[in-house]
Amino acid sequence: MFKALMVERDADGKTSASVRRIALSDLPEAAVTVAVEYSTLNYKDGLCIGPGGGLVRNYPHVPGIDFAGTGEVSEDPRYSPGDKVVLTGWRVGEAHWGGYAQKARVLADWLVPLPEGLTTRQAMAVGTAGLTAMLGVIALERQGLAPGQGPVLVTGASGGVGSVATAILARLGHEVAAVTGSADAGDYLRSLGAARIIAREELAEVTRKPLESELWAGCIDTVAGVMLGRVLKQMKYGASVAAIGLAGGAVIEGALITPFILRGVNLLGIDSVMQPYENRLEAWRRVATDLPLDLLESMVMPATLGDLPRLGAEILKGQVRGRVVVDVNA
Repeated sequence: MFKALMVERDADGKTSASVRRIALSDLPEAAVTVAVEYSTLNYKDGLCIGPGGGLVRNYPHVPGIDFAGTGEVSEDPRYSPGDKVVLTGWRVGEAHWGGYAQKARVLADWLVPLPEGLTTRQAMAVGTAGLTAMLGVIALERQGLAPGQGPVLVTGASGGVGSVATAILARLGHEVAAVTGSADAGDYLRSLGAARIIAREELAEVTRKPLESELWAGCIDTVAGVMLGRVLKQMKYGASVAAIGLAGGAVIEGALITPFILRGVNLLGIDSVMQPYENRLEAWRRVATDLPLDLLESMVMPATLGDLPRLGAEILKGQVRGRVVVDVNA
């Protein structure tokens, strides 16, 4: 028997989450059984701990879209007992039981080896949020972004994706302009390498101007909505925006075609859930080399399985800063 955070739904459709003891026989069938060491908390996890947000198909359910740990049993030759592994994406924690348990059973295709130079705890300090941030940086680089071209904007900078993106871009030599709605986040973001702090209100107004002054050489956007509509009009000629989140809404309000056809601006969609194996390996390798690990710890809020019902509600309200790392064995 081992501990798991179990979400259940009653006959009226109301959900509740609590830590329970379950057995190996309760886990779904799959090729690799992992002794989970750490997981983390993302926006999707908050949805799955709560009413589900349409993500959870069947109850009872174990959320947790990320985990890192040690392989215990493997029917796949790619992994052996004792191998350190990481999982992000593939709808684990949504459609498939996830990492909020001391053991998990998943398909081998969903795993990657723990990158050299990272511990399982550090990997979960990165998690889906950090991996997605790295994929966004790689996408901007492939479109020609290089240090010295001008400031790079990061929206939602004090969140999980934004924090890691800020630290990586600063480490690579970019001048980072960090957008935040948190009045007390300035010192935190400067500690990660942000050169400028921009209040969210400065980009929160819809304008009908076809273009604005060219300000940004690149952008990691986690907000969308009104803010993305404004930012697109402020990009430099030929610059790119990596669109990662929709905290501000799924509609790009105030957006016009003009930045694309008059300045050649690129809007790059970034998905980490279904990324091919080689892309995930490359992104994890880059995380291990390009993310300052001494700063990674400053982003971390430690937690246990018992903390997750509270923290899940808080992340949905935008009240969680940085990265929550869950010690499932505590």
